[in-house]
Amino acid sequence: AICFSVGIVFSVSVRAEDKEEGFKPLGNGKDMSPFKLVGGSEDTWKVDANVIKCSGKPAGYFATSQSYKNYSFRFDFKYPRPAGLEDDSKFEGNSGYLIHITGDHKIWPKSIEVQGQNKTAGTIFAISGAKAVKAKDDSAARKKALKPVGEWNSIEIISKDGALTAILNGTKVCESEAGDVTEGPIGFQSEGAEIHFRNLRIKQF
Repeated sequence: AICFSVGIVFSVSVRAEDKEEGFKPLGNGKDMSPFKLVGGSEDTWKVDANVIKCSGKPAGYFATSQSYKNYSFRFDFKYPRPAGLEDDSKFEGNSGYLIHITGDHKIWPKSIEVQGQNKTAGTIFAISGAKAVKAKDDSAARKKALKPVGEWNSIEIISKDGALTAILNGTKVCESEAGDVTEGPIGFQSEGAEIHFRNLRIKQF
């Protein structure tokens, strides 16, 4: 996904919480039946040992059946490491997390995207007609926090009355003000690259 947000550099380190009281799992660890599938094909998403494996093709997304507004949402993602990759900075991958999906489900729906592309993971911006949001992005913190391609990364997305905060491996990498969409289902993109997800869990405020 392509980012159009306005960036203001800052540096904030967030300490990961030791406890997760109140978090509930999303999905059943067995199949995709708890989610709404938009686009893609029968081979786009597979569940293997509690891991959702997305092939990246065709384009589409899976979304929660429930709408959410104020919450902390946590999960892990990993891009399989391509054979022969020597320089991680040249690897992009592509996916994204569609927050506050509004209106009809389509490719792509009106929403705020938290970037899933490897090099810019956590960047926040509006897509498909949603009003642009002001965002503060810390690329230096992201570069330090991001793990090597092929390893699991942890993401936390916090939504408070439409304003979003993205935390990568315990480090805040972006935060935005609220826009014109402030609640809705959460979606995970299939956007050209194989990507795996696990431990989807949410706590509502």
